[in-house]
Amino acid sequence: MGFNEQPSAAVPPGPTTAAEHSRFVQRIRRRYAAEQPLLPPGLPLRETLEALIDTLLTQGRPLPSALRVARQLTLERLAVLDVEQSAEMADIARSMTELAEVTLDRALAAARAEQDERYGQPVNEAGERIDFWVVGMGKLGGRELNVSSDIDLVYVYEEEGHTTGRPDGGGKVSAHEYFSQVARSLYALIGDTTDDGFVFRVDLALRPNGNSGPPVVSLAMLEEYFLVQGREWERFAWLKSRVVAPRESVASGRATQLRDVVVPFVFRRYLDYGVFEGLRGLHRKIRDEAQRRAAGRPERANDVKLSRGGIREIEFIVQLLQVVRGGQFPEIRTRSTVKALERLTAVGVMKAETAQRLAAGYVFLRRVEHRIQYLDDQQTHVLPTGDGDLSWIARSMGFICNAETCELLDTLCETREFVAMEFDALLHDGQAPKNGGCKGSCGVPPPPLDSESFLERLPSELAARVRPWIEQPRVRALRDETKQRLGKLILRSAHAVQQGDCPMDAAVRFVDWIEPLLRRDSYVALLVERQEVHQRLLRLLGLARWPMRYLMRHPGVIDELADPRLIYTRFEPEGFVRDLEQRHDAWARSGQADEEALLDTLRRAHHAEVFRTLVRDVEGHITVEQVADDLSLLADATVECTMRWAWQHLKQRHIDQPRFAVIAYGKLGGKELGYGSDLDVVFLFDDDDERAPEAYAAFARKLITWLTLRTSAGELFEIDTALRPNGNSGLLVTSLKAFEAYQAGRGSNTAWTWEHQAITRARFCAGDASIGPRFEAVRRTVIAAPRDHTALKAEITSMRHKVREAHTVKGGRFDVKHSPGAMMDVEFAVQYLVLAHGAAHPELRDNVGNIALLQRAEAAGLLPGGLGVAAADAYRELRRAQHKARLDEQDTHFAPEALASQRDAVLALWRCVFEG
Repeated sequence: MGFNEQPSAAVPPGPTTAAEHSRFVQRIRRRYAAEQPLLPPGLPLRETLEALIDTLLTQGRPLPSALRVARQLTLERLAVLDVEQSAEMADIARSMTELAEVTLDRALAAARAEQDERYGQPVNEAGERIDFWVVGMGKLGGRELNVSSDIDLVYVYEEEGHTTGRPDGGGKVSAHEYFSQVARSLYALIGDTTDDGFVFRVDLALRPNGNSGPPVVSLAMLEEYFLVQGREWERFAWLKSRVVAPRESVASGRATQLRDVVVPFVFRRYLDYGVFEGLRGLHRKIRDEAQRRAAGRPERANDVKLSRGGIREIEFIVQLLQVVRGGQFPEIRTRSTVKALERLTAVGVMKAETAQRLAAGYVFLRRVEHRIQYLDDQQTHVLPTGDGDLSWIARSMGFICNAETCELLDTLCETREFVAMEFDALLHDGQAPKNGGCKGSCGVPPPPLDSESFLERLPSELAARVRPWIEQPRVRALRDETKQRLGKLILRSAHAVQQGDCPMDAAVRFVDWIEPLLRRDSYVALLVERQEVHQRLLRLLGLARWPMRYLMRHPGVIDELADPRLIYTRFEPEGFVRDLEQRHDAWARSGQADEEALLDTLRRAHHAEVFRTLVRDVEGHITVEQVADDLSLLADATVECTMRWAWQHLKQRHIDQPRFAVIAYGKLGGKELGYGSDLDVVFLFDDDDERAPEAYAAFARKLITWLTLRTSAGELFEIDTALRPNGNSGLLVTSLKAFEAYQAGRGSNTAWTWEHQAITRARFCAGDASIGPRFEAVRRTVIAAPRDHTALKAEITSMRHKVREAHTVKGGRFDVKHSPGAMMDVEFAVQYLVLAHGAAHPELRDNVGNIALLQRAEAAGLLPGGLGVAAADAYRELRRAQHKARLDEQDTHFAPEALASQRDAVLALWRCVFEG
C-alpha cells in the first residue's frame, strides 16, 4: 500500500452514503440555499475562496458575515466531495487550510486598518512599519486542518516601537499595545459566534507562558523565551509552526526572520534523545485527560484522535523522530505527517513497511474523524453511538456495519492496535523489551550511582574501574536524572557480561568510552532509550580497541548501530552523494546552507559511513580489501561533494562548473585507503580563461580548508599535496598541459623517477569527468616511456634504502610495512615492473593494485612461475596482519617467525626483480 492510498474502497453514493445524512449539511442547505450557487463546482481552493468572499462582500454582506458564510459553504462542499465522491483526505485538509489562510489574511487586514485609524501605524526607530505575523500551529501549520478543527495560533510582531498616532495628535501607544488590540479585533472577526456561526474556533494556548502569557509577543521576546523557559513539549508544537498571514509577508520573505528563531529551538545540532522523557510526560498528560473524560462514559473510548493508538500517537511518533534527528537531517523537517513518514524511511530511520502502515492508518483515522465532524460540525473525535450515524460513517467508507458485524470497528481496532504497538515500542520508558534484558529487574530503580551499594552490584573488575570516577566531583555534580541513566547503563553492561553476551573487556571499555561523555546527556540518553544500540556497542567494544577510540572522537555515530541496513549492505557512492545533495537542498530551502552547516554535514555523513564500514570489518562481514575499497570510494564521494559545495561558496569563481579535477595518489590512488589515512592529491585544471589560474588556486586552498578544518563535528582528512609538480615548492594547482609536459620530460622542468613511481598508483578521483581520461592518457604515456632498466633499478633501490633507514626496527622484530620482506618491498618491486615493462606489456599500465599486477607480471613471464602469486598472497596476509593489529591498537612489529613464510615470499620477489 502506498503512502497516500486509501485503506478501503468507497461505496457509490446512495441513500445511506449521501452527505445529506449530516445534520450540519441539512442546516447549511436550508439556510444558504441562495448562496450555494456562488461556489463553483470542484474543490474550493485559494482563488475560488477569495472570489467567493469578494462576491459576498459585493452583495452587501459585512466582512464578518462574508467570512462565515464562505466557511459554511466550503464545509458543505467538502462533505459532498469527501462522502459522495471519495476525495483524497489530503485535498480536504488542503482546502480547509487554505480557507483558514484566506480568512485570516482578510481579517488581519481589516483588524490592522481598524487599529491604524485609532492609533496610526506602528513603526520602529527608523520610522519603518513593524510587521505582524499570525503563526499557525498544529494541523494548520502542517496544512492538515480538520473540517471542524479549531486553529492554534500565536501572534508575533517584528520588533518594539510605537505608533505614529492619529492626525489630531492623539492615539500614540506602544507597538505591543497596538498589536494586542489587533489580536482582539482579529479574534472577534474569526472566532466570535454570530447569526452566521463562526469562521474558526481560535486557541491561543500555545503562545509563550500559555494562557497566562500576553496575547502577542515580539520576536525578541519569543527568542528569549525559547532560550530561558522553552519546554521540551513546546518543541513538538513549534515543529509545525509557520506564518499563515499576512500572505504578503510570506511571499516577500520578510517572515523568514521567525524561522531563524524557531529552528534552533526545535532542532538541536546533535542527536537529541534527551527529548524522549519530555514527550513521555506530554503523552501521559494527554492519556490521563482522555481517560478522565471517558470515566463513566465508555462511548468515549472510541476517540480516534486521543485514545490509545489514535491520530495523536502517530503524530507523536513522527514528531519525536523528527525532533531527535532533524538537527542533522534537515530533509526530514517537514510539517506534513505523511511526507515526514516518507522522509524518515528515506534516511533509514523507519522501515518502509512500518511507515506505509502508519501512513495508511493516519489517512484512515483522519477520514473517520472528518465524518464524525460532518455530522454536526462539532469539534469531536469520538465515534457516535447511534446505529444510524455509525452505519452512515461505515457505509460512506466502504464498510458494512449492522447488528451482526461492523467492519469499521474491526478495522479501527486493528489500526489502533498497530499504532499503539509502534508507539509503545518507541516510548518504552527506557526499559528492556519484554523478551529479554534484565528479567524483571528493569523496573526496580538502581541504587544511587555514587553509593557503595551500587558498586556491590558490579563484578569486582568492573567495580574497580567505576569506583575512581564516581568519586570525582564532576560526577557528583551531575543531575540526578543523568546519574540514574548512567547507573542503568553500567548495570546493563554488567548484566551483559554475566549473561555471556560480551566479555568483561567490553564492559570496562564501555566505561572508558563513556567517561569523557558524562556531561553529554544526549549520548547517555540515546543508549538508555535504545537498548539494542547499547547491546551492540558492547559487542563491538569486545572485539577490538580501535572502535572505542573512533567512538570517542565521534560519539554521535553510535546511533548507526540501530540501522538494520548496517551489516548486510556495502558502501554505495551514488546513494551517499544523493543523500548528501538532498541534505544540501534541505539546508538551502531552510535558508541555512552556510559554510558551517555544510562542513558539519559532510563530516557527520563521512563519520557515519566510516563507522558502518568499521562495524562490518570488526564483525568479520567484509575483507581487508573490501574495507580499503569502501573507504577509498567513500573518500572519492566525499571529495566530490565537497568540491561541488565549496565551488558555490568561492567568490572568485568565473564559471558555473569548474574545469578542475582532484587526482589521487598513494593509498587513495591505489584504493588501499585505511582508517585515518592521509589523502595524497594533485590538483589539475583544463581551462584557458585568463582568470583560471588565480581562481583555481583560490579554489584549491578553499577545498583543502573544507577537507581539513576541524569543526564541532570533527575532521575529515589530512591532505598531502607534496606529489604535485616540483613538490612543496611548486604551484598548488597545475594546468593539464603543464602537467603533461612535466611528466613527459619536455623542457627543463621534468619529473623525477620517484614521481614516476608514484604515478603508477595515481587515478582520477573527483571533479570534471572530462579531465579523467586525459590524465589517464598522460599516466599511461609516462609508464610506457623507454627507460634504462639498470639505472631504474639503481634509483628505486636507492629510494627503498632511504625509506628503510628512516624506519629502523629494533630488537629483531619484523615490521610488516618497513622491514626487509615487508609490504614496502612489494610496492617498490611492483613499481619497477610497471615502469620497466609497461611499454612492452600494456596490461601492466592499468592501476589495478599490487596483488593483481603481481599476478599479471607472472602471467606475462616477467616472474618465475608461482613467484608472483606467492608474493601477492604474502602481501595480502601482511596487510591483514597490519590491519588486525591496528584495529586492536597493537604493535605492528611481530616476532620474525610469526610471518616467516610471507617474509620469505617477498624476499624472493625482491631478489628476482632487483638482484637477478
